[in-house]
Amino acid sequence: MKKNKHDELKIDLAKDVKTASKDDFEITWVDRINLIICHIFKYLIPIIVLVMLYEVFVRYVLFSPTLWANELSLWLAGIVYLIGGIYAMRVRSHIRIVFLYDIVSRKTQRIFDLIGVIVLVIYAFAVIKGGMPDASRAFLKWEKFGTAWDPPIPAVLKPLILITMILITAQAINNLIVDWKKPKEKAYDPAKDLE
Repeated sequence: MKKNKHDELKIDLAKDVKTASKDDFEITWVDRINLIICHIFKYLIPIIVLVMLYEVFVRYVLFSPTLWANELSLWLAGIVYLIGGIYAMRVRSHIRIVFLYDIVSRKTQRIFDLIGVIVLVIYAFAVIKGGMPDASRAFLKWEKFGTAWDPPIPAVLKPLILITMILITAQAINNLIVDWKKPKEKAYDPAKDLE
């Protein structure tokens, strides 16, 4: 009996292989937390689009611009940008100097990865330690943006920056642990970006 693609899919599902959508990385508890957060906040993107479409319509068709649309879009886009950093770290799409990384042995790659995580931990510690007083003040005083609509953008984004730094750092440490025993990665092929 010939197997088709649907049978193969059923077999893969039956094995309960735990992979994230569109990647093949192992999913740990850190990944689960970050993926849940990322998948919740991804729905802000269509909301931004709808808000901007509404603003364009009322501004250029009805000649009655809103006070809130631009700032709401800015607020939501700031949140999406921060949460996007978590997902970028999750799928290992962060910046890496591939021309050097690809030519060294796997042992040296591990050293590079370890140095990168150590630098990130130090940076995250500095950002959190330095940003905690301002983020706490902004949140506790419910700091507003200071415009006509006056949304609490600083009260939300300043603490979110610190929370995001913690989650990105946890994800980087998680990636280091998960990837430690993996074999050398294939060299980056820029020609594939043109396809």
